Amino acid sequence: MANVNEKIQTRFQVNHGGVMDNRKTSNQTIKSQITGSCACGNICFQITGELRDVVNCHCDPCRRWTGHFMAGTCAQIESFFFESDSTLTWWNRTEEVKYGFCSNCGSSLFWEDKGRDKTRVITAGVLDPPTHLKTVLNIFSNSASDYHQLDKTIETTSEDLPDDQKADRSI
Repeated sequence: MANVNEKIQTRFQVNHGGVMDNRKTSNQTIKSQITGSCACGNICFQITGELRDVVNCHCDPCRRWTGHFMAGTCAQIESFFFESDSTLTWWNRTEEVKYGFCSNCGSSLFWEDKGRDKTRVITAGVLDPPTHLKTVLNIFSNSASDYHQLDKTIETTSEDLPDDQKADRSI
């Protein structure tokens, strides 16, 4: 376990020898300091841009891939940087859609769609707190499994994201 903690601690080291944390500083915003990793720490990343609030996707493929439903946020790929990705593996579910996971620990990490090639969906649970995100929408609610009760305080649709957000998974 110390090795995993050591890997996770090491990923916060920045090029200038300092340790990065998630507190707001005078010259950086909180959102420019979002980091995340898989469970074993082999895949670590940083997001320097804004994140979309969390959308829960209950579609069959996301449900089966995550084991429940995908609670996903989204970032522009240009603001996404891997600090380490030696065990990142992509599963091409279709010619258009692929899922990224750690081949060592099995963490479900990312979702990408060729039609939305400027953005990457990130499973919210792999982000280091505080994220300052909130869950704002359930999509494909008619595909939620029978064991799961949808949270009635969260807006719900039986469809995909609204058209104005679908083209680029707007942030």
